[in-house]
Amino acid sequence: MGLSKTIWANPSEIIRVKAPDHPVLVCAPTVLQATARRFLRGFPGLVTYAVKSNPDEMVIQNLVAAGIKGFDVASPFEIDLIRRLAPGAALHYHNPVRGRDEIAHAVKAGVKSWSVDSMSELDKLIAMVPTAGCEISVRFKLPVAGAAYDFGAKFGATPDLAGQLLGRVAAAGFIPSLTFHPGTQCTDPMAWDSYIRTAAQICTDAGVTAVRLNVGGGFPSHRTTQAAPALEQIFALIDRVATEAFGAARPVLVCEPGRGMIADAVCLITRVKALRDDAHVFLNDGVYGCLAELPLMGNVDRIEVISPEGLLRDAAPVERVVFGPTCDSVDRLPGHLPLPGDLAEGDFVVFQGMGAYSAGLNTRFNGFGAVDTVTALALHG
Repeated sequence: MGLSKTIWANPSEIIRVKAPDHPVLVCAPTVLQATARRFLRGFPGLVTYAVKSNPDEMVIQNLVAAGIKGFDVASPFEIDLIRRLAPGAALHYHNPVRGRDEIAHAVKAGVKSWSVDSMSELDKLIAMVPTAGCEISVRFKLPVAGAAYDFGAKFGATPDLAGQLLGRVAAAGFIPSLTFHPGTQCTDPMAWDSYIRTAAQICTDAGVTAVRLNVGGGFPSHRTTQAAPALEQIFALIDRVATEAFGAARPVLVCEPGRGMIADAVCLITRVKALRDDAHVFLNDGVYGCLAELPLMGNVDRIEVISPEGLLRDAAPVERVVFGPTCDSVDRLPGHLPLPGDLAEGDFVVFQGMGAYSAGLNTRFNGFGAVDTVTALALHG
């Protein structure tokens, strides 16, 4: 994935001038920095960025420019990436299961914040991580509510086990903290309410004061034509409930948005390869490419169709089956997608809100998957 040095006005200009054969990811740094500042202004604590959602160097550099000073990293690659692009940033290594080689790499890189959700992994950290100035956050889980899919299916201790882990962390001399993740694309603010109140109960039962509480990611992005997520309402709820639940022992709050930070700063330009018998749309990108998440998350219906001349198609929508370019029959977007009735072969379908888990999940299956990345001033028009 290479970044063009040309700065375009908008996707229509790219389509009209370049008529791209390959899918194109269009990033608007102004949108990204505005979203970062929205988190920095509104969240009542430290804002970090989950690198896994989009590790593009331009993304990291723009977040640093906007004032982001911490990053959630999940691998040695991500640790080294941030150390190179933001040497003074705080690194939170919150992938709760790591090989001993990965722990050693992170210790050498000066990582000071770790997460854990099991006794066996805590044994590794106690044996290999210096206690001086190092934090271990115990990750716990609750039944999923209001999220697109459940992060607790893979990670997170039960509240009872979390209390035991928190006690061991404190006894071993580390900074004791707690962390959770309410689930991706969490549209129900009450999920944070339940988690924060449970965190306070874990501390009470364990007899340990948590120094920090990481409320995870899960902040929703704008995927559908419905109203955009009210992030400030979530921030206010987190702030209020943390005080109610912990009182004078309220920990320092941390969040680690990924999707909620980057999604709206990028759109994806795809081309209609064929319109088979006016029924099936074949795009030059699909579920083996930058649209890989759609079978899990559902379709993004914030879509524009633009002609090769750069004109917006605006006929009444028709529900259509949409396939990707590969020869695999599972390469299909879920359900049906409402697309303008005047859609034609050679048109370009522009998906908004595609900054997260797009380029990072793209493959070269069947020889497809070539993707360009460009910069634009705006993502519409």
